[in-house]
Amino acid sequence: MLHLLKIDLKKMTSYRTFWVICGIYFFTLIVGAASGMEFLKALSRLIEGFGQEINITRIPLYHFPDVWQNLAWSGGLLKMGLAIMVVVSITNEYSYRTIRQNIIDGMSREEFLLSKVYMNLMLSIISMASMFLIASVTGLIYSPELDFPYGFTGISFYPAYFLEVFAFLSFALMLGIFVNRSGLTIILLLFSYLIELIIKENIDNYLPGIIPFFPLESIMSLVPMPFARYVFMEIQDSVNWGTVAIASVWTFLFNYFGYLKLKKSDI
Repeated sequence: MLHLLKIDLKKMTSYRTFWVICGIYFFTLIVGAASGMEFLKALSRLIEGFGQEINITRIPLYHFPDVWQNLAWSGGLLKMGLAIMVVVSITNEYSYRTIRQNIIDGMSREEFLLSKVYMNLMLSIISMASMFLIASVTGLIYSPELDFPYGFTGISFYPAYFLEVFAFLSFALMLGIFVNRSGLTIILLLFSYLIELIIKENIDNYLPGIIPFFPLESIMSLVPMPFARYVFMEIQDSVNWGTVAIASVWTFLFNYFGYLKLKKSDI
């Protein structure tokens, strides 16, 4: 495993695009996740300008246990950045013929795919660890008190966040293997949610029960949007293990379909 990961990591780190996208992604992740309180302060000043008052301390955006789900959902919005990097990585293999050279040098197609899967795993773990660290620090800063164990009841969203990122990166990898062209693959990736939404809207009145089984729907539902709780609406504040099972199956299928395509392709 480590040998294959080192091979792919060596190739990835030789691309300037890798460092640019990584830098932008993690900078946006940190700044975006940690700037919510500043946004609330600005909103408070704006509302006060209209003669109203709002007590931002009563919105527990960064309080334990709300902070776990809030930041896990927010971080999930940025996974497209990592997915684009995965697309660039796999399509460059075809553009520069490095995949052919790897096979000639003795790497099997299964090992080549595994090197990409391991890279996706590493990126997903790093992303999860970063979000966990940000949530922990901001929670400690802004929470009025640390209530153990209640303050950690939402921590299960972080394995779900890991699966969300890894599943989407697996989807991006599969698209890259099938299409082989970075520009077209990125366009398909960007419009994938819209394409699935159109399909769901057209069958929702006829087969609503199958909507949760759609691939991107199941991935997005791993960490439900939490902010409705602040307007006194009921939300799902725990991980749905049925959704985890569906997303896990799709993750396996994405990688398996990529393997089948790679196995039959003339490289």
